[in-house]
Amino acid sequence: VKRHPGLRVWVDDIELHRDPPQYTIDTLDALKEREPECDFTLVIGADNLGRFLGWRQARRILTEYGIVVYPRPGYDAEADVAALRSEPDGDTFRIRILSDAPQVDISSTEIRKGLEEGLDMSKYLM
Repeated sequence: VKRHPGLRVWVDDIELHRDPPQYTIDTLDALKEREPECDFTLVIGADNLGRFLGWRQARRILTEYGIVVYPRPGYDAEADVAALRSEPDGDTFRIRILSDAPQVDISSTEIRKGLEEGLDMSKYLM
């Protein structure tokens, strides 16, 4: 676990020690079990928002943990959030868009691929 004083975001290797398949809800539950005094929120790119309800236990993630949406070029996060909020239980979803965040035109898949190829991807990492 790498924690940064003053920040509420950190990198954690918990998934490296869990058996596959890795589902986000299981990881969030494991973190909450390990650190019950903390409130966890999932950060996702706007490119994932439109298909988020297809994730395992998406509604539970949205109500119990919430999501923070990082903007991505070419994706209308506001429209996707409005669609989620129009769901029958949408008024209980905890969703926040980082509207003032700088947009980076690279996906996590591209970052992983670059790292596998030995490229310096540090400018894209926290």
